[in-house]
Formats: sequence, structure tokens, C-alpha cells
Amino acid sequence: MATPSGSVGAHLATRLVQLGVGHLFGLPGDFNLALLDEMLPVPGLEWVGSTNELNASYAADGYARVGRRVGAFVTTYGVGELSAVNGIAGSYAEDVPVVHVVGMPSGTAMAAGAPLHHTFLDGDFRRFERVFREVTAAQTVLEPHNAVAEIDRVLRVALETSKPVYIGVPADVATAAAGAGSVEPLVAPAGDPAGLEQFRAGLAAHLQGHDDVCVLAGPRVHRRGLEHVVAGLAELPGVRVASQSGSKALVDEEHRASLGTYLGATTRSDAARAAVDDARLLVMAGTVHSDFTTGFFTHRYDREAAVELAIDHARIGRAVYPRVRLEDSLQVLHELVGAAGFSPAPPVELAPSGHDVPGADDEPLDHARFWSRLQGWIAPRTTLVAEAGTAFYGALDLSLPAESDLLGQPIWSSIGFTLPATLGAALARPDRRPVLVIGDGSAQLTAQELGMLYARAPDAIVLLLNNDGYTVERAIQSPDAVYQDITAWDWTRLPAALGAPDVHAVCARTVGELRAALDHAGTPGTAAFIEVVLPPKDAPRLLLELARGLSTTGRAAFETS
Repeated sequence: MATPSGSVGAHLATRLVQLGVGHLFGLPGDFNLALLDEMLPVPGLEWVGSTNELNASYAADGYARVGRRVGAFVTTYGVGELSAVNGIAGSYAEDVPVVHVVGMPSGTAMAAGAPLHHTFLDGDFRRFERVFREVTAAQTVLEPHNAVAEIDRVLRVALETSKPVYIGVPADVATAAAGAGSVEPLVAPAGDPAGLEQFRAGLAAHLQGHDDVCVLAGPRVHRRGLEHVVAGLAELPGVRVASQSGSKALVDEEHRASLGTYLGATTRSDAARAAVDDARLLVMAGTVHSDFTTGFFTHRYDREAAVELAIDHARIGRAVYPRVRLEDSLQVLHELVGAAGFSPAPPVELAPSGHDVPGADDEPLDHARFWSRLQGWIAPRTTLVAEAGTAFYGALDLSLPAESDLLGQPIWSSIGFTLPATLGAALARPDRRPVLVIGDGSAQLTAQELGMLYARAPDAIVLLLNNDGYTVERAIQSPDAVYQDITAWDWTRLPAALGAPDVHAVCARTVGELRAALDHAGTPGTAAFIEVVLPPKDAPRLLLELARGLSTTGRAAFETS
């Protein structure tokens, strides 16, 4: 059996490359310099410097989401790693396998309780690892005698759970010899064959007496890279597929089996909503249950009666099948439905997107006119990235073109996430053009990464929605409160100030100005920054409906669910 060669740091880098990590995000710090010098010479691993640790964690998350792989970033001990906690928490909440590597003081210094900088001078060097126990699925601080085994153990947990993990590497361990151990590629653990056969028998019996099936597909399908299996299901007679908000366009939205995006009472099509809520046989594949995925709990389907296919188990009614993996249960569903001989399901009439709003060139922009122009402009093979709030809920009402993806963060909803995540997404999928739509308030949190985005993604498009503050919060409560306001920035000068002077940066206040800016941005290989000026209290249709629900009956459901 082959054994590792070189240092512990080199072995860690080799393992990450084997898992599909081609780009390593992060910042240098004195406690991780030795580690970086060991990791970066490993072939296949490219360094992407970030402006701060939070942005590095966001970028690694976007890289993992869109690339359907593991993401990784490196910080220094204490001050660096704590800056990244929020990003890792979002990865945990939304099942994204990100590896957080922390360069630590030497094992000798920690054992002696040395009073070092970046500490509380109390000799407790494991304090921050304990913090990350709350937001990661596995943690380790490497020691020379167990480094190889611990690296592999923790990385396997990331593969198994699709959750982030934490690896602390003391400076002297980073340069230590890796020692003996396997270098065979790591793979996600297999499920339980006996449990899978029991599930197959149970599902076959459950399908009896049914002549169609509705699949509600959630974002965990993306996390396991199983879009092709759901697409195959959509080709079978008697199958309809709806997507949750975190998995929009998982099936081509023009497909005859597509029910579009399901959002409870705010689902655009009543017929599509009824097809999910009233389904005699509902299969929930990789779904998540939250306020934002159910239209603030206005769903009518019965979760307990449904078939649930989760990442690490399956359930049919009250019968639970542990260790039945999502990749296996989806395949069994495909096989059994294909053999069932269902009749073709009648097509469901979907409501139009609503983004066909005429507007003369001299008319001022509002959300309806903006999204209408964007609907006609987005080309196939686009990664559309939409920030939490007005951007995300406007994007949910779009009909995305073929081979496109919507990247957002509907569960954790940390504003500012998407700008660095766009960088990660662009590096993970260079075959798709990144188009970011982000509000002014959100952008002010992470705008430092704009220069790196344009440096590494020279065809990136950023649409900055300048609505003079926190419009999503205005829609919910106290629209004129002082805390809804932000300091105005000179947005079109920002790309040049952050190192991207050649980016075409313009401000669009009218329909004609937006049309001209999008026409210019449509040129292949062109980067653009377009400031879109919108009314402070205007918002997309879907966001207004959700805000009304949250402010009235939805708030009661939110508080009691």
C-alpha cells in the first residue's frame, strides 16, 4: 500500500486536491506561514488570496456549492479563524462541505502555555477549536503521531455529512514528516446494503395503487451532485418535479414535468402549488424545512405522510431506514417508478414569470422594469448569484435559461455572502458566466472582494441594486426608521478603487440606460459593474408577498413553528 511522502502540510494539500479542491482561499498570518509553504507547492492547488477571513469562508462556500465538491480555506489562529465563524456557520446550516484549515502556534509553545499574541494569555490554546465544535461536523488539532489518520478521518466526515470541518495544524506539525498511511483517494462512505434492500421493498409496496408521483427536490440534491438523477426522474411517465427555493432550476424550468419553484402560498402558480400540496404520493428528495422554503409555513402537504429521501437516511411514513444514502435512495426511486408503468401526467399550467413589463427608455427604473430587462438578457450557461433580500426573491421569479444555476443562501441568509461566493463560484465553474445581483446594504459588508472577483473572473457582471438602504427590512417593519438607512457610496468608482480600473462601470436610472448597459455587458469576455438605482420602498412581487405574510398571519406561524 502506498504511503504519504513529505510533510503533514503536503499530505493535507494532496488530500484536498484528491477531493477536487483546485483553489485554496485565505490569508497569511505568522502562525500559518509554515503550513502554507508546505501546502502550496503541491501540484493542482492554487492560492487565492482574500481580503479578510470572512470573505475567504464565503468564497470557499460558493466554490463548494457550485462546483459540487469540497471547498477549503486557510486562516491564522485566533483573530483569523474567529473572523470566519459566520461563514462556516452558513456552510453548516446549508450542508456545504468546507474545510477550514487553521495555522496554530507550535505544539511545544501550546504545551508550555506560552503567553503568545492572538491569545488571552491564559495558556488555553484549544478555546477556539471549542467554538468551532458548534458549527462544524468534525474537528481536530493535529499531532505528529496521528496527523495522517486525523486528516483522513475529518475529511471523510465532510464527505459523509456535507458539512464543514475544522483542522488545526500547529506550525511544527505542518513541517513534520507525514509518516505511514494510505494515500488511496477518499470516498464518501457507502450506505447499508441490507437497509437499502428493505427500503426498496417498502417503497415498492408504497407505490402500489398509485399512478403518478410528485417529487419536491431540495438543495441537498445539489450537495450530493445528484441533479442528473432528478433530471432522469423527470423523463419518466407520471412524474412531476417541483424545486425548493435553494434548488431553483434543478430541472429545466421549460421541461414538461417541471412545476417550477414551490413556496407555499406564495408559489406563483396555483396549479403547481396544488400539485405539490395535494399529491397522493409526495417524495421529498434532499429537502430542507424552514420558513423561507415553505412560504412562512403556508405549505399544506403532510411531511409525515410523505416519502423522505435525506442525505443519510430514508423514510416512508413512519418507517425510517437508517444509513440509506440519498444517492442510493434516489436511484431506487428511479428504478421502481420506471418499472411501474405510470401513464404520462397531464401537464400543469404554470403562471408566466411576470417579468414581461414594458417600459419606454425614458421611464425610471423600478423592480418590475429591472427584472423584466434582466429576464430577456440572461444567456444560457450562467451562474446567477442573488443576495438575500430583494435580489434573491426577484431572481426566484425569473425563468432561468438552459444549463444555468441560481446561487443564494436562503436558510442562513447572511447579507454580504454572495459577493465573495461569486468569486468561488466563478473559479469552480469557469464554463459559466457569473452574474451577481446584490443590494447596496449587503454589498457594503464584503465589497473588499470586488477587486479579486474581477481579477479572477474577467467576464463577471455585478448588478448593484441601489435602493438607499435595507429595503427587505423596510418591507417587513418600520420602513422609515433610521436604522434602515446606510451611508451613500459612489458606487461606479468602486471597481477602479479596488484594483479593476478597466471594468465598465456605469449607473442606470432609466430603462434605456439599463438596456444600454446590459447590451454592452452582453459582449463575451466583458466585465461590467452596473449600479441600478431603484426606489427605496419598491421590491419584487415575491418579497412583498412574503413580507405581508411575515407581518400578519405568517408571523404567527413563524413564532409557533
